[in-house]
Amino acid sequence: MARKRANRIAFQGEPGANSHLAANDAYPDMEALPCATFEDALAAVKTGAAKLAMIPIENSVAGRVADIHHLLPHSGLYIIGEHFERIRHQLLTLPGAKLAGLKSVHSHIMALGQCRKVIANLKLTPVTEADTAGAARHVSEAADPTRGAIASKLAAQIYGLRIAKKDVEDAAHNTTRCVVLSAKPVKTNAKDGPVITTFVFRVRNVPAALYKGLGGFATNGVNMTKLESYQLEGSFNATMFYADIEGHPDARPVQLALEELDFYTSDITLLGTYPASPFRRTLKA
Repeated sequence: MARKRANRIAFQGEPGANSHLAANDAYPDMEALPCATFEDALAAVKTGAAKLAMIPIENSVAGRVADIHHLLPHSGLYIIGEHFERIRHQLLTLPGAKLAGLKSVHSHIMALGQCRKVIANLKLTPVTEADTAGAARHVSEAADPTRGAIASKLAAQIYGLRIAKKDVEDAAHNTTRCVVLSAKPVKTNAKDGPVITTFVFRVRNVPAALYKGLGGFATNGVNMTKLESYQLEGSFNATMFYADIEGHPDARPVQLALEELDFYTSDITLLGTYPASPFRRTLKA
């Protein structure tokens, strides 16, 4: 039983969610464990119910996934990898339902926003659901031929729905970046190949602190691929920042850059150093 539990990868959402697809694609030999919330998915790893968690962090169309930046620093988990999942939305109906008879389409708010064209063309009323797979399940259970769902091909298979229109997303580049979390860090070496280092930090309340702190990355030739601010404790100040850089903390240029950042900031927390996804090479092509 312990071995079966250890070979699980947790994800947020119902079976058939896009995170379920990401877990299957990245770790086909692991059992995917659905969790109601992101907190539940992280807790599954901490308690040993799962070995890993597949957590979406940003989408090329919709941007940052809410709540994740707040959860990761306090999760007690480590980022050990990343995965880029191409998102392909399907318009699903009951078997035998006529596309012309649809009146509403149900899905997660992000999916609805990523499929505006088909919704407008078919003159459908969008209805927000907790997640895409849950929307597919609700449509299946309601047995109402006027309702459709925007969800994955896997959700169609699980809930016995028909793909009325395939790949209905507005943008062909629609891709979600996920991070893979573990209760233990995985050791990486600076010489093993391209790596990404993720950390959060708080800026000191002095003029130009952020500008001066980030200057060390420029002067030491360290590429910062992501920098986002977020608020803490109800404050409207951009007090915390989440960052991804290319490079290993053991590499001298990264060491120097982090030392300079530390001089102007506080509470630098490394969330993980992990192999860069091969997908990043296509981004630079």
